[in-house]
Amino acid sequence: MFKHIAALSLSLAMAAGAVADEKPYKEGPVTSVAWVRVKDGKMYEYINYLKGNYAAQMEAFKKAGLVTGYKIYQVTPRRPEDPNLILTVTYPNYAALDHNADFDAVSIKLNGSLKQAQEGYGSRESIRVILGSELIQELIPK
Repeated sequence: MFKHIAALSLSLAMAAGAVADEKPYKEGPVTSVAWVRVKDGKMYEYINYLKGNYAAQMEAFKKAGLVTGYKIYQVTPRRPEDPNLILTVTYPNYAALDHNADFDAVSIKLNGSLKQAQEGYGSRESIRVILGSELIQELIPK
């Protein structure tokens, strides 16, 4: 009988510990944030690229369920080395970033081949510089 009581006590203690270890939030979507410095006089050219090839690619990724959204933000730089544009792409979760083959398949379907996709995007170094990027994840309180 004491064995049963001890086993029950141990089970209840473990269950209480598991509840205590539960996170007070759930992990939400993951957003890639890129800081961009568009060169002087090139903003319209870059925006035209973003609303063309870039938007077509992002919309194809959305349709395939690989991303949930993307946005373009204009920023007022405080110094010459600061970004003047921020690009974000939101993914359902971190695991979505591991689907390289799926992203490639969508690019191939949209452009015919990965090489054509890369050529279609062209070189943008003459109009902008990527200053950095990071991944952020939304935490949703429970």
